Amino acid sequence: MPPQVSRRRALQLAGAATAAGLTSSTASSSTAAAAAAAPAQAQAQAQVAGVLGEPSIQEALRWWAPQRGVWTPVGWKSHLFRFDMFYNGTMVCQPAVALPVGHPKPYLDVYKGKDFQVTPVMPDRGKIPPMPTGQYYLYKGDFGVGIQGWQQDKHTPVLWTEHRRQEGVVLRQSVFAHLRGAPDVQTALEPIYAWTRFSIEQVSEVRPPASFTFVLRLSKAYIKHRIDPPQQQDAFVTMEVIPSAAPLDTSLRIEQVFNPGPEPVPARVFDSAGLVRMAVSVPGATTLTGANGVYDLKVVIQARKGAYVDVLVPMLPQPRAEIDAELALGYAGALAQAETYWAKKPATAATISTPEPYVDQFFRRSVQLAEIIGEKSPDTGKHTFLSGSYGYDMLWSTPTSMVSHMFLDLLGYHDVVASHLELYLAVQDTVEPPGDDYREFSHEGFFATPAQLQPFHWLSDHGAILEAAARHVLLSRDQAFLNRWLTPIVKACEFIQRACRYEGHEAVKGLMPPGKANDTAQVQQAVSSQAWIHRGLRTAVQLLQQISHPRATEFAQLADAFRTTYVNTLRQEAATAPRWTDPNGVKQPILPSKFYGNESAWPDLEAFDGGALMSVYADLLPADDPLMKSFVDFFRVGPNVANFDPAHHTALDRVVLDHEQSSGEPCYSWNLFHSWQLGDRAHFLEGLYGLLTGAISPDTFISGEHRHGMYGTLFTQPLITWAARHAVIDDAVTAGELHLLRICPLAWISKDSETVFDKMPTLFGPMSLRFRLSADGKTLNVTHSTSWAQNPAKITVHRPPVPGLERLVVNGTEVN
Repeated sequence: MPPQVSRRRALQLAGAATAAGLTSSTASSSTAAAAAAAPAQAQAQAQVAGVLGEPSIQEALRWWAPQRGVWTPVGWKSHLFRFDMFYNGTMVCQPAVALPVGHPKPYLDVYKGKDFQVTPVMPDRGKIPPMPTGQYYLYKGDFGVGIQGWQQDKHTPVLWTEHRRQEGVVLRQSVFAHLRGAPDVQTALEPIYAWTRFSIEQVSEVRPPASFTFVLRLSKAYIKHRIDPPQQQDAFVTMEVIPSAAPLDTSLRIEQVFNPGPEPVPARVFDSAGLVRMAVSVPGATTLTGANGVYDLKVVIQARKGAYVDVLVPMLPQPRAEIDAELALGYAGALAQAETYWAKKPATAATISTPEPYVDQFFRRSVQLAEIIGEKSPDTGKHTFLSGSYGYDMLWSTPTSMVSHMFLDLLGYHDVVASHLELYLAVQDTVEPPGDDYREFSHEGFFATPAQLQPFHWLSDHGAILEAAARHVLLSRDQAFLNRWLTPIVKACEFIQRACRYEGHEAVKGLMPPGKANDTAQVQQAVSSQAWIHRGLRTAVQLLQQISHPRATEFAQLADAFRTTYVNTLRQEAATAPRWTDPNGVKQPILPSKFYGNESAWPDLEAFDGGALMSVYADLLPADDPLMKSFVDFFRVGPNVANFDPAHHTALDRVVLDHEQSSGEPCYSWNLFHSWQLGDRAHFLEGLYGLLTGAISPDTFISGEHRHGMYGTLFTQPLITWAARHAVIDDAVTAGELHLLRICPLAWISKDSETVFDKMPTLFGPMSLRFRLSADGKTLNVTHSTSWAQNPAKITVHRPPVPGLERLVVNGTEVN
């Protein structure tokens, strides 16, 4: 049973306007190794936060066992291919990913069978373990946990993995991707390389070895997805070692090199076609031995701090001349080019700096991963985000739309969002909505995922795409984008209008007719579909009202009627719904995940992740509605809690709130919007920190679809970003108003450093906010500067519940 939250709001909002349009109010209240290494400043902030029982990163990292089986992509913005690095240093090169669900993209067919895996095999009591012979879950071979991180002093995403060996050395493996010359992709098929340096970081003073020997095992990719593990304690998608998939369909040979000097020289590994499969720069001779299509490349490195071996792996085998041009750069030269490339940021990009370095690094690397987990599709030349790398290399537009409107647009990466939304314009009007009833009227205006990227057809995609496009305009004020998208946005609203007027179906009239709502392909009048459609429609109306469009009122009335029908239907369903008994002994309804259709194959997951909790986010019901309050409580303290085992659960088990995140799919922790709207500081901050540490890898910040399974995604980054931004700069809690520091974590308020949210886009225009405690802890100095496109009706600066705080000074003026 997850611990019950005991923190309660300490102080209620209070205060009055005192100066120049400002009001003040008093508001309520990486791994263990990373926590231990955190600066003293962060530790001090954790202590300050702890005074009122508030979480910090250091505390939240102790809430969870390490995530198991993590993999993280290393790549180049918008390239078709990525190198997937597992927690143990294994590199998988699979240009045509064999998806565990959906279907492969047709333009990848030519790359089928060209996969390659490089597995570092460390000695065990002086011997190299042989190639396994039987299938097993990956984590059962090494506990599924490694030691990884990003090289913080580099702009380039350089991923390191530590191999701590009982032979008396610490071997660090550092990997980055490179395109020669460091250009933006043109075809997205340019030769892409992974440079890896294996370096000796430490040699024991006790029985130090003279040298250290390990093996790079070369094979086809044999770490595969198991989508239906038979053991209940295994995650929904578990990685399995399948040795029968390992044999290469080509033979490998290594050239013999002579190296009389101390500097490493490259030795190339050729395949049977005479192409270079990889190269290794070694201090001396090395050997390559093979058996049954699997090869072991022996690497011997001097056991001296700073000694290294470099390995170059192209995604696809290359001619010698191409490889030699890359080798001529060397690791350092390639990294220097990559540094220039990754240092570039758009002029509109926001910056976040807090007293918690973990938080800052999360945003820094997540933004890079967003473009790495994307592609410029070779068939259309259009950019697209993808839902994941090595597993979900397709486009589920509903959750992936959140990368646009809850993540990158909120961080000022407007050009990136605009370019990755363009592909939807060509698809509008061309795809039939996923439901038989939609054949009875025109589907003109319907947004959908392009067929070559679409794993499953969801009705909700229309609303999610509409939301992404309309909110992009509201946050970016991009007139050129609006000029291209205004007519499509109006047509999208018209499609919703026609669908809601159609009465020839058996479900609730006035809402969207039944359609496919999830990967089961079942046709339902799903709550999630209705919620996403309304969210997109409501945001489109907000945009149309802002530009005084002549049809704004018409579509606003449509949205109001939609909301009324939805609410009335939900209340009717609640009246006859199954009941659970709350802690006060009151029978409460268990709200449905659908209004019409067959029961879902995943009733527990759908009830939460796509169910009525979305109503607050979708602007259909307020968080203080009794139905919303009781349904959140169902997941916090209801009967599912007694069945929840955090060490042995899967994504399809009965869902609960575990540290305020969904135990099913954390990216759908819609309860966070309830806590935000209510000003429930305790639950909101537990959710923010819970997601920051439990829904992503604390080492690489990559997200999983659920804990211990299906990594290589950014599913949770949007929700974290939305929450962090609205905790500090909130343009949504009250229409037309701006609220600052409303639910700001105490860990972000410091005497030792200034917290900065610079160039943050808002509905009113970009804003920069800075705040810092005085040395005596009695004064909080807040400064903000703005470039308004539209003046807020009111700005409220909330007084955080910092112990001993006496004064709040905003832009040099003390406010009460």
